[in-house]
Amino acid sequence: MKRIRLTTAEALAKYLVAQKIEVDGKVEQLFGTCFGIFGHGNVTCFSQQLKNIEDKIPTWRGQNEQSMAMAAVAYAKANKRQRIGVATTSIGPGAANMITAAGVAHANRLPLLMISGDTYASRLPDPVLQQTEHFHNPTISTNDAFKAVTRYWDRITHPEQLIHSLPHAVDTMLDPASCGPAFLGVPQDVWGHTFDFPECFFEEKLHRIRRPQPEACMVAEAAELLRNAKRPLIISGGGIHYSEASEELKAFAETHNIPVVETIAGRATMLQDNPLNCGPIGVTGSDSANYMAGHADLVLAVGTRLQDFTTGSWSVFRDEALKIVSINVAHFDAIKHRSVPVIGDARDTLPKLSEQLQGVRFSEEWTAKGVEVTNEWKALVTKRITPVEGDMASYAQVVGAVNRLTEEGDTVLTAAGGLPAELAMNWQSMQLGKFDIEFGYSCMGYEIAGGWGAKIANPDNDVVVLVGDGSYMLMNSDIYSSVLTGHKMIVVVCDNAGFAVINKLQNNTGNESFNNLLKDCRREVTGELARVDFAKHAEAQGALAIKISGMHEFDEAFAKAKAADRTTAIVVDIDPNAWSKCDCWWEVGLPKVTRDDRTAKAVADWEENRMYQRPGV
Repeated sequence: MKRIRLTTAEALAKYLVAQKIEVDGKVEQLFGTCFGIFGHGNVTCFSQQLKNIEDKIPTWRGQNEQSMAMAAVAYAKANKRQRIGVATTSIGPGAANMITAAGVAHANRLPLLMISGDTYASRLPDPVLQQTEHFHNPTISTNDAFKAVTRYWDRITHPEQLIHSLPHAVDTMLDPASCGPAFLGVPQDVWGHTFDFPECFFEEKLHRIRRPQPEACMVAEAAELLRNAKRPLIISGGGIHYSEASEELKAFAETHNIPVVETIAGRATMLQDNPLNCGPIGVTGSDSANYMAGHADLVLAVGTRLQDFTTGSWSVFRDEALKIVSINVAHFDAIKHRSVPVIGDARDTLPKLSEQLQGVRFSEEWTAKGVEVTNEWKALVTKRITPVEGDMASYAQVVGAVNRLTEEGDTVLTAAGGLPAELAMNWQSMQLGKFDIEFGYSCMGYEIAGGWGAKIANPDNDVVVLVGDGSYMLMNSDIYSSVLTGHKMIVVVCDNAGFAVINKLQNNTGNESFNNLLKDCRREVTGELARVDFAKHAEAQGALAIKISGMHEFDEAFAKAKAADRTTAIVVDIDPNAWSKCDCWWEVGLPKVTRDDRTAKAVADWEENRMYQRPGV
């Protein structure tokens, strides 16, 4: 066996370059991009190796370890989990900053490879800078904190361990059922250690995403349940995007005349003008989709983990005899609430199920009701998104304007706060995909970082980031990253002077406004409330910026942003009390003992709808 002597750093870089994937008939680098902030723990050995391979895997410098890892997450999502971003950091705080991003990838079932330095394996120089010493266990470092938010975790203490660890890490990230983040910690001294690696370990490896095939008996059982249903409903989840099964979903629904509703992750899996598309389901959904869920006697859940915002904390289904059939690559998701599990890839499973239902078409009356209630929702959306002269702008109006002005190929992206609900509730999908609401982890700060990663994945089209003032303040430095690296974005900053959506929840549960809106925060000064000039702040990072006084100026500002040669921020003040609503309950932690009438009434009203909650079966 031919061998080659390499350091740990050389071997890791060489292996990453050798990993390829076939995407749409074209062979690409599996690890298509890298984000790095160097310090002790990854600079002396690994940074040089990344420089040596930058023609294959380009490395971009982020401004914060959390945001650059979230950019890598968005890159993977924009590539439908078929290409993976790498993020590398130093030891200690550099690594710890990535933990939140690991949570984003883990909750959203997205691949992310994180590589951080670690304290010395030899322990001779201990304690070293940034080392967290554990008095009774010297093996613990900051990197152990990643174990709660990764699918694969390893500490490389000998270079030859890469032979075992790297294939498992890659397989975990590419497996559609176990997909999630992988973490490798490498002690500072181990980076430079050598081993005589077998040359065949670095041979080019062409990966393809596996498509698990369903058991025939489970397809038959699912078909029998469907055949006996009167009012079936399809819930389309994010797995439809990753399976690239939109056409199969459409064909299945149309062949058998079954209405479809979409989860947040499943938005834009079906075009909005399809009469079978009844809109978004759940807390951040539509009355139309929730009506259909409430009257369905069978739910076919495809590629969804049935999160509480989808199910209204399991209150949205009102038929006590409801049956659930779940098509999913992950057994963990497929068996929830006594679902009949069909473990398989959506693109391959839906046609097999359709064959079993040959000649079956469901009630025109049922689908006609879906069209009726969906038209009512669309009319409501039109009302929400239409500006009223003299009124302050609303989130819905911004969403409507972006929906109208974006072009084919453009991506719209948002995350935590009020914008995910407003985007999910009001967006009318005119193209498949190109839609990213990070609401698995609901992570403030994902927006601008995610926009940067999405732009790297889609360099030929615009990425429109919708971000609230709260998330902007938490993490905005990738405006500068995008200017520095030449990845133009359009960033729409919606300023409602605080954490307004949480203030709404605070008030709706009987609590007084406290520490959410800026005007309700504790201050040691009197006089005018200090406000951030977001336009000047974006300009200070090298971006262009336009502050508009209302929606009547939005179209012109958006046109300028479209024509600009660099990232442009459009800043608009938003009414903190203007919210889109739908009929859906959601469980929140409320006090069992109340001390005042207002709180008591709010809790009683909230608890009234618990009667519809399914108790896990």
